[in-house]
Amino acid sequence: MYDRYAAEKHLARLLKEAPLQSLTSRELELDRLPVTIYPRPRGCQAWVRIGPHAVRVSARIVRSTPRAAGIEFVVEERTVRCWVWGSAVDVKAADDEA
Repeated sequence: MYDRYAAEKHLARLLKEAPLQSLTSRELELDRLPVTIYPRPRGCQAWVRIGPHAVRVSARIVRSTPRAAGIEFVVEERTVRCWVWGSAVDVKAADDEA
């Protein structure tokens, strides 16, 4: 319990200091690649970048393209969303934690 609390506080502090990075429209190629929207988002572990920091978060995959995943995670009761490369997401790790 304490580890999750400490991790969330650390994440909140990072988000106050620097912006959450997300893939750009050019990287996503949304004008060319199909997007799947999941009615039942699946849990995952994902690497995100906050400023210069790489942080692994517990998240949910809410949409995807063949190359990227749109994820969301909660920090201090606020839902945060971004796009990350598909290789930054590990669905099995989230299943292992359950």
